[in-house]
Amino acid sequence: MIESVIEITHLRILLAVVMLGIASYTDVKKREVSDFIWVVFGIIAVALIFLEPNLGDSLLSIGISLIVAPFVLLIWRLGLFGGADSFAIIVLSVLAPQITLTENVITPFTVLTNTVLLSVIPLFVNLIRNLIQLAMKNDIFEGFTESSSRRVLAM
Repeated sequence: MIESVIEITHLRILLAVVMLGIASYTDVKKREVSDFIWVVFGIIAVALIFLEPNLGDSLLSIGISLIVAPFVLLIWRLGLFGGADSFAIIVLSVLAPQITLTENVITPFTVLTNTVLLSVIPLFVNLIRNLIQLAMKNDIFEGFTESSSRRVLAM
């Protein structure tokens, strides 16, 4: 029994890595990720639920993981996240809920908070880079004929 749980866990992790690998590859190549990827892996994730030896625990784990779904959809609709990011987290909530190869549990909510924190880093990197360019007397606003407030916002 414990052997089948380990095998399903490894299968879930493998499928999650494959899903994210395909999505990353298509994102780099086309700058968009097809919804087909999320649908296919979502169907696979639902099918894997029925292979679980303890269906009740599995459903509870998935239910807890899906708590993040409304937050992710709200963040997407507000334009702070892309649709692919949101759908990836939702599918991961079902495909690999609270699954890890270590003793530490990684939930989709952990992934969401880490993603939000990491997404702020490019803002600071660009601001620092622009300030350095301005300090070096380089015209970073060449061809940008907007008000000073819009220039500050663009920076």
